[in-house]
Amino acid sequence: MLVQLVIRHYATIEHLDLDLRPGMTVITGETGAGKSIMVDALGLALGDRADSSAVRPGAERAEILAHFSLDDLPEARQWLQERDLDQEDVCLLRRIVTTEGRSRAYINGSLCSLNDLKTLGAYLVDIHSQHEHQSLLRAETHRRLLDEYAQAQSLAQQVQQLAQHWSQTRRALEQHQQQQAQRQAQQELLEYQHEELEQLGLVENEVPQLEQEHRQLAEAEALLSNCRYVLDLCSEGKSGTIQAALNSSLNRLTGCNSRPKALEEAIQLLSSAQIQVAEAVNELQHFIDHFNSDPQHQQQLEQRLNTLYRLARKHRIQPEALLEHQQQLHHTLTQLQEESAHCGHLEQHMDQLAQEYRQQAEHLSHIRRQAATQLEAIISREIQGLGMPKGRFKIELEPQSTTIPQPHGLEQINFLVSANPGQPVRPLAKVASGGELSRISLAIQVITAQTSGIPTLIFDEVDVGIGGPTAAVIGQLLRQLGNRGQVLSVTHAAQVAAHGHQHLLVHKADNGQETHTQISELSSTQRVEELARMMSGLQRTEESYAHARALLEDAVGQSGD
Repeated sequence: MLVQLVIRHYATIEHLDLDLRPGMTVITGETGAGKSIMVDALGLALGDRADSSAVRPGAERAEILAHFSLDDLPEARQWLQERDLDQEDVCLLRRIVTTEGRSRAYINGSLCSLNDLKTLGAYLVDIHSQHEHQSLLRAETHRRLLDEYAQAQSLAQQVQQLAQHWSQTRRALEQHQQQQAQRQAQQELLEYQHEELEQLGLVENEVPQLEQEHRQLAEAEALLSNCRYVLDLCSEGKSGTIQAALNSSLNRLTGCNSRPKALEEAIQLLSSAQIQVAEAVNELQHFIDHFNSDPQHQQQLEQRLNTLYRLARKHRIQPEALLEHQQQLHHTLTQLQEESAHCGHLEQHMDQLAQEYRQQAEHLSHIRRQAATQLEAIISREIQGLGMPKGRFKIELEPQSTTIPQPHGLEQINFLVSANPGQPVRPLAKVASGGELSRISLAIQVITAQTSGIPTLIFDEVDVGIGGPTAAVIGQLLRQLGNRGQVLSVTHAAQVAAHGHQHLLVHKADNGQETHTQISELSSTQRVEELARMMSGLQRTEESYAHARALLEDAVGQSGD
């Protein structure tokens, strides 16, 4: 409930502190006094857009503070708690607009966005304007009001989410199906490439090892020839060989009976060389005797390497990377197979969503049909009391022509009305009289507001063009709503104003230099004065005062307060 509204430097208001109570509060004033300024200011605190024109001339900024009690508002309290903005059972909304057009918004002292204000405000206040009947011409408004009356908003949201999820799944499936041919071609190519590599039986570090072995085999003949040549140079018993030269040298040096001691070292070295050459000859002879130059094995090596080189060129990679490339192909194939299988999973998920959607949507349709029957009767009775004694109201639930899950259920909801006897019910948009449309709109707003969980309802000049007994009925309806919570009604009809529990007067004060809009609460005597003015204008008579007192007495008597 709105407990207090503080307005500073907004439009023609310099400073206003307004305390509000439960029940029906009426706001009246002369034409041009600014009766809707308070509603407009509250709209800013609830997230409406504003510009620098909202700031009172001469001031730097406008500021609006709205203080709400959160008793019996669990959804608003939960919204605040989820964002760490709760302060027990109170909520303070603050909005500042500067002359530069900049705006700041606060919830319980914390800076917030306009979207946050709007979201929270939807839990706190429901504003009905004199132009509300324009929204009642739209089918989405009909659906929303019926679902609110049926208290089926949560179920309607589930149906909408299921339909949206189904549509998202269908788009994903269509995208996968469009890509299926491309994936299939890619998969077939990769399977061929992977099988070709897999048949090779690749092993780790195979190419470097094969290349090394091939180099050795390729150099085998030259190596064998060199070994034989060296063996011939070193072999004993042949003239001109190393061993022969060593033997001859040692014979000459050791043949002298008297040798200088200095030659002994040379003789020892030559003897050692003779022994080492003999050992080298043995090793060379062993290598030559056991050397195996297998031409067939060399040919197999060359064929294997040629195959590996060819596939490496084909895949545009280095030969050493063939095994890693084979493993990557296997990984990619696995992914493609999983994506192909995903199409089947999506189809199954779509079927499950469609079945769940159908169940929830049929349940919603059942609730809507029951609520529509009740709401038709109630609104028909109310419009008959608003000057259309033969008026009829009908809610049409027209089945959708498609089997595709729709966000708003299985039917289109339309409000139909017949204002005069003998006329068939027709869409609201085809009601001929603007006055009739206003009264029908008001009846719908008042009735559907009774089932709203929002405690504060504001009706901003919804009774335009209505007077006399019809206005009195409107006053009764609004007072009934006020008995359940809090109703603020900006009105120009005395018959409506008489039913208020609290009466606020909007008037302008002129100090000779500036004009200020002021709002004050009226006493019982002042209410009679204001009601008389509303009925007779400036020329008030004793009859108008008597009529005003009678209106107040009748309103209290009818309400049973």
